[in-house]
Amino acid sequence: MKQFFILVVCALSACRADVSHLHLATTPEPHAPASPYVFSYQAGRAPGHVDRQHTEVSDGSGVIRGAFSYVDPKNQVRTVQYVADEHGFHPQLSHQLEDSAAVKAAKQKHLAAYNRIAQEHASHIPGQAPVAAAPHGSAAVIHATQKHLNAFERIAAEHAAIGAQQEAQRLALAAQSEHSEIDNGQYHP
Repeated sequence: MKQFFILVVCALSACRADVSHLHLATTPEPHAPASPYVFSYQAGRAPGHVDRQHTEVSDGSGVIRGAFSYVDPKNQVRTVQYVADEHGFHPQLSHQLEDSAAVKAAKQKHLAAYNRIAQEHASHIPGQAPVAAAPHGSAAVIHATQKHLNAFERIAAEHAAIGAQQEAQRLALAAQSEHSEIDNGQYHP
């Protein structure tokens, strides 16, 4: 067993090679040549009935042009033509989007809130802190707030006392270890 262990150690030490002379240089990967492509498909939920299609063309320079069509839930054909390039995705719709009643109501609510906030900010004098209308607390809220503040102050005082006590102990220990006898590197308490 001892001979096997020595043999393994010798084999491992022989396998270690000095690689400090090797310089690893990273070379940028070459760009793939431009690959223009064209694809198109049509599909339908029923045989012989096409309800969606997509066509896309790329010239290989990074500009992609395409169009897709589908039948919406109201049986209207919707078509989107697009160009995708280094500046983003640019769609053109064949139809005008209409807001639902819920979206219209949400937009009106948002606009009313925006106008209210804009008026509040317009009446603000620069350099002066805005006066916020703070909610008034009930008697129970005021009592709970005061109880919380009292507990916070009590706990903060306790923590300060504990911190002062620990600091005093640390200083006493540091002073004691400065005055302990050390002879020839030996510690003698």
